Order: sequence, then structure tokens, then C-alpha cells
Amino acid sequence: MLHISVLTLFPELFVSPFSQSIIKRAIDTKKVSLEYVNLRDFSTDSYKSVDDHPYGGGHGMIMRVDIIDRALQKTKTDSRLRGNDIKTKTILLDPQGTTYTQAKAKKLGTFEHLILLCGHYEGIDERVRALVDEEISIGDYVLTGGEIPAMIIVDSVVRLLPKTLKKAEATIDESFTDNILEYPQYTRPEIYKNQRIPEILLSGNHQKIDEWRKERARERTKIRRPDLLRSK
Repeated sequence: MLHISVLTLFPELFVSPFSQSIIKRAIDTKKVSLEYVNLRDFSTDSYKSVDDHPYGGGHGMIMRVDIIDRALQKTKTDSRLRGNDIKTKTILLDPQGTTYTQAKAKKLGTFEHLILLCGHYEGIDERVRALVDEEISIGDYVLTGGEIPAMIIVDSVVRLLPKTLKKAEATIDESFTDNILEYPQYTRPEIYKNQRIPEILLSGNHQKIDEWRKERARERTKIRRPDLLRSK
């Protein structure tokens, strides 16, 4: 079973998204377990503060390395109590990290324990980077904190775990599998506002349909995301 620890200032943000649909089913069937570690619990003052002014001046507040380190060490210790030598990966969600991909989601699913550290405020003390195994960004833009990126990683990883989806083959032909976008799909009605679904899909010839889908997938990728083809 995959265990995921989310280190955050706002654990309540995760309650609703992960109490629905596939994630809830994965939790109920013990494919994954989730815990939310409140970083404020590791503060030492009466205000439960976790940040401070940056040395050298500047705007905003910076999350403190000592508080984050205590939270990480406690989380790792608790993990070791669950089982010896489990395969763990500690990730900082940060705009400066490596861009997240479907291939990375698959790789993260091979670990037994993922620790996701959500940054916030103006940023983190630079020394925090030495405490994690990897830094991941979900795109070239800035969010208020790392909570939404953490949700994205949890969702994308959990749905790939064996037997999480009712139809395991549903993940095989998805967009970004093998760096190819998914082929066009249609359902009823057959004709809608003068738009008819391709005749090949009504032919019953599964070999021809498969060939058509592969062609359309590559064609769509070439038009919409040529960068994916170049990276193959």
C-alpha cells in the first residue's frame, strides 16, 4: 500500500477533494493511505508561527528551515515505525522544480511512501532544498501555495495504482502515455448539429478502428503539442 504524507499549513483543504470518487475508493480499499501533517504543530512559539522576515530585506515572509526539518524528521520516523526499509521519496512542491509529467506520476507510484512538502508565503528558506529528494513544479506559473500541486500529484499517482480504476486498461491510451495525446472519442447521439461521428467507428472492424485511432492521436499531437514528439 502506498502511504502519502502531506506537510502543509492548511490540512483542511484536502478533506473535500479526497473524500470523493477514485481517491476515496482507493483509501477504502486500502490501496493508499493519506495523512496531513500540520507544519504549525512544529512551531515553538505561542503564535504557532512558521515564517519570518528574509535576511537582507525584501517583500513577504519566508518559511523557516528548522520548523520544516522537524516536521520532516517526525514524518520519516513515524514512517519507519510502520515498516523497515520502505522506499520513500520526499518532494518539495516549488515553481523552480522539474516540470511534472505522466512519466513522473508512474515513477512516483513505485514508492511505498511519498512525502509532499507544500511551500507557502513568499517562499522557503533555501536550506530546505537540501532536506528533500526532489523538487517538482506543475507548470510555469505561481500559485499561493503548494497545496493544489500536492492534490494534483496525489490524484495522478493514485489513479495509476493497480486495481484502483475499475477498468485498468483505462489508463493505457490516455493523453501523454508514450508522449502522445489521446485520440478523439465520441458517444451518442450519432449526429449532433450536423456533426456526424467518423464512419470508421461504426464499422465494427476493430483493427481498422485501432489504426485510425493511432493515426488521429499522432496527428493531434503533431498539431497541438509537437514538443511531445520532439522529446521522444
